[in-house]
Amino acid sequence: MPQGQALRTGGDLVVESLAALGATTVFGEPGQHALGLFDALRRSDLRYVGCRTELSVAFAADGHARATGSVTPFMVSTGPGALGTLPALMESRAASVPVLAVSSQIPADGLGGRRKGYLHELPDQAASFRDVVKSVHVVRTAGQIAPALAAAWELALTAPAGPVLVEIPQDVLLAGTGIPAVTELRVAPRPLAPRAELVAAAADLLARAAGPVILAGGGVVRAGAQAALLELAQELDAPVATTFGAKGAFPREHPLSLQSWLEDRHLTAFLEEADVLLVVGSGLGELSSNYHTMRPRGRVVQIEADLGKLESNHPGLAVHADARLALEELARAVKSARTGREGAAARSGARSEAQPGSRSAVRDVLGRVAARLDAQDLALERSLLAAIDRALPEQALSFWDMTILAYWAWSAWPRPMESAQGAGGLGYALPAALGAAAATGGPVLAVSGDGGAMYGLAELATLRQHRLDVTWLIVDDGGYGILREYMTDAFGAATGTELARPDFAALAAAFGVPAWRTTPEDLESDLARALRTPGPSVVVLPAALRMFAPTHLAG
Repeated sequence: MPQGQALRTGGDLVVESLAALGATTVFGEPGQHALGLFDALRRSDLRYVGCRTELSVAFAADGHARATGSVTPFMVSTGPGALGTLPALMESRAASVPVLAVSSQIPADGLGGRRKGYLHELPDQAASFRDVVKSVHVVRTAGQIAPALAAAWELALTAPAGPVLVEIPQDVLLAGTGIPAVTELRVAPRPLAPRAELVAAAADLLARAAGPVILAGGGVVRAGAQAALLELAQELDAPVATTFGAKGAFPREHPLSLQSWLEDRHLTAFLEEADVLLVVGSGLGELSSNYHTMRPRGRVVQIEADLGKLESNHPGLAVHADARLALEELARAVKSARTGREGAAARSGARSEAQPGSRSAVRDVLGRVAARLDAQDLALERSLLAAIDRALPEQALSFWDMTILAYWAWSAWPRPMESAQGAGGLGYALPAALGAAAATGGPVLAVSGDGGAMYGLAELATLRQHRLDVTWLIVDDGGYGILREYMTDAFGAATGTELARPDFAALAAAFGVPAWRTTPEDLESDLARALRTPGPSVVVLPAALRMFAPTHLAG
């Protein structure tokens, strides 16, 4: 190596590979075995955003990936550092979010069952991830680094998208290398196209149906299939309901939109009664089927990229495919089939039987949903969601924790949102929002309850350090409000749900973050002011909220 030239290491191969693959930002938390990675960042153009816990690191990468639609990498150390990311990676897997985890490992001479007693040593660290991420790529030499990262990146983007892990020993990261700098890595995610005979069969069922209905899941959003869904729905004149993870998949105010009231029995019944129910990008799991009370009586056509979800809850015509590719081909096939049938009917002089209008059916369902809500004393909850909607800029992203207001938003929030509903863990909203703000510049809204907020308080320092434009709304009801409600309904009393908590506004101020304590009446103006304030801010709303009455218990 020429005199004066800096030593390149395995860590440099990692950051060079990430940059060559298209990464611009990497999230992380340093640790002893991963120092070779972080030292290499010094010599890289990658933007580094350091969080305060590994859980937040992985949640932030998730939020960044959702905001960009591409792979986001993060770096953590061995053992406790790596394991701390598992709840977030579980969320990314459930929601099909492409996250690339790069973890260090103990030195190679301690691997393979040798049990040298290194700090952070596990018998098989990678085994802890194999049932959580899509794939695990174990590196043992410097020459394996770039190919492993490229393979992981490609798989993270291949439908169904999801998180992947690359594990590299400490000594490989620190050792000098003569491998040329990585300047180009090409990946080509394999398109998951539908089989032609399945498209033809699905198109025939839908074209012949008297009252087809579509249930769009989060796979439509992840695949960018919104335009194809709209085209197919309008061709069929089919009502469209969206799952909680599919907000934004279909225009909410479209006359065919059933919105997202999946926890309402009126909508459940409407889906059940469809003679053909097209399910796209949803496995019809617990939250998408009104807690497994939905029982379709007609034919089901299911388009799903995740093979394990096909027919996992209801039998039907299973189409293993990316949602966008399948919907585009299906829209063309349905249009052709209907055109041919209408031409034949015109030539024969036959008349089709008049069917009730889809648009009037949608109005009827939504009217029944509204009437059920109006019969309950829920003005506070509905007014809070409306106030947040008015305060939030039109294109701003929002991230929601598992809290009562988010449970309301799943059904009633009128625009796209991101939440931790895939895995259902706490602590998602703030770190995911900071990840999104790093991608978009903000403003971004995070919504948490006081219980979930306790998971993310340390990230106020991250927001301040990196001057990220995130407004954090904390609804403080003194405990785990939704669990309090569940336990009280089930057992007559709640146990373990009441929480001591700090003065959130004062704590935010201690981090140098502007904070406001608000009321339901002032929420809109205070939240709008916080969102207009550059950089991080916190709005605290003391309020005890209630959920609307469930319908699945009597379903």
